[in-house]
This record gives sequence, structure tokens and C-alpha cells, in this order.
Amino acid sequence: MWPVPRRTTPDGQPVYSDYAIEMWLTLRMVFRQALRQTQGLMRSISKRMRLDTTVPHFTIMSRRGNGLSLAPKTASETTKPVQLFVDSTGLQIFGEGEWLEEKHTTKSKRRAWRNLHLGLELVSGEIVCSELTADDIGDPNLLPGLLDQIGGPFEKFLADGAYDGEPTVRALTEHFGPLIEVTIPTPKNAVVSVVVAQKPRIRDQHITEIEAHCRMAWQKSSGYNQHSRIKTQIGRWKAVIGHKLKARTLKNHQTEAKICVRFLNRMTELGRPKFERNA
Repeated sequence: MWPVPRRTTPDGQPVYSDYAIEMWLTLRMVFRQALRQTQGLMRSISKRMRLDTTVPHFTIMSRRGNGLSLAPKTASETTKPVQLFVDSTGLQIFGEGEWLEEKHTTKSKRRAWRNLHLGLELVSGEIVCSELTADDIGDPNLLPGLLDQIGGPFEKFLADGAYDGEPTVRALTEHFGPLIEVTIPTPKNAVVSVVVAQKPRIRDQHITEIEAHCRMAWQKSSGYNQHSRIKTQIGRWKAVIGHKLKARTLKNHQTEAKICVRFLNRMTELGRPKFERNA
């Protein structure tokens, strides 16, 4: 599956398949290596296994990583409705400020970041949607793109206060209908809408319950206290993969993020027990 079949149309002929490039980039992310080190690793593995294959130059891996088409992911075995918890975090990139600080001991003006948006399925613990964007794109603006990645029935949506507002509810209603359960904490100064007496909204119900009891009691009754699970997933990302992205361009950053989501889900699948009834 490494070589690409010969094409019958004009233009350049790639030597290595997208599957092979994805595999090499995956090894790079798993072992936290540079592209040149990954090239040496693959040459060593190929030599020890006595394979008659060539390994691409590290510059080819870099160029092919720009907008790489990944193989379709396998569908989840569960058929239960999705319970989605969405959150985001920042990943540092190597920009001009870091170069000046490293080469000329000049204090950088500003760190450069990318925003990583993750959607965790609470039942399976799998990352079912993700997106990497520039740091100037807000969370609610990206929500429709995340929801487009989810197939099958949808039951519950949870998110932090950054998603509070009408655009979030509108996007959820357009994708999954008005019966979806939405759990988003409201700010301390939030007030109910003017139509609360005739047609109370989900947000109005949250505000009323928080005022009647307390915020901690609302988090427990609504299930929002499960936000620790998405925080744990983000902590796994930064412990296994790191706080930084290794590539230099946004397209390559997005390819890195997609590959990392895949092998984190693979690790989750390998560590999840499977129960079978014997009698």
C-alpha cells in the first residue's frame, strides 16, 4: 500500500501513497521526532525487516502533509445517541518570536498559538469531532463545522460558558432539531428572557434552577460536572503529544491535529474493556 498506482493523465506522479505518508507522520507524532529523525527511524525499521522499499526524504513528508487526505476512520460500534462535550485549548507554534528568542536571545513580543477544538463523546470516551484554527476564531463560530462531523442520532450537548448565546442554540437546532438537551452554564449576571412566562427557553430554565438552588447543585443535576472528562482528554493530549505543534504552516498543523486525534482514539480503544456474556 506504500506506492501509488501509475496515473494515466498528465502532471506529476507521486511515488508514495497518502496512507504511507499518514503512517510516517503518525510515527513522528507518537515518538515526538523531527521529520529528519523520522526518516532515519523508517530506514532502520525497513533495514531490520529486510524490506525492499524506499523511504521518502523528510522534505517530501513536509510537502505531502499540507492538506493530506486521511483514510476514512472506522465507524464506532455503539449505536447509542451521541452525548457531546465540546471544549478548546491553545497549542503553541514555532513562529518568528521563538526564532528570535532562540537565535539572538531577544525577548519575543508575543507567543503564537493555534486553537484546538475537541468534541468528546461521553459514553465511549472517543473524540468524534475536532478542528484546528487560528487564534482569532471564536468557539461559537466554529460549532457548525464540528457538528457536521457527527453522524447518527444526537442526544445531549454540553459546553462551557464560551458557547452561551443564541448562535449556539440555533446551530444545534438546525442540525438536530428542537428536542436536543443543551447544558451550558450561564454567567453570574445572566437574566431570563422576556418570554419566560409564555415560552421559557432552555437558558431560562438553567438560570431559574441556579438561582433557586446554587451553581454546584445545578452542575450535579444537569450533568455538567462531567466537564472534567474533556479536561482530562486535553491533559492527555498535552502529556502524550505535547504543548506545541511541530509543523510551520496552518495546513500542516491541521494535518498534525487530525493524525493525533486518530491515534489518541486508538489508544482509548485499546484500553477500553469489552464485556461478553458467557451464560
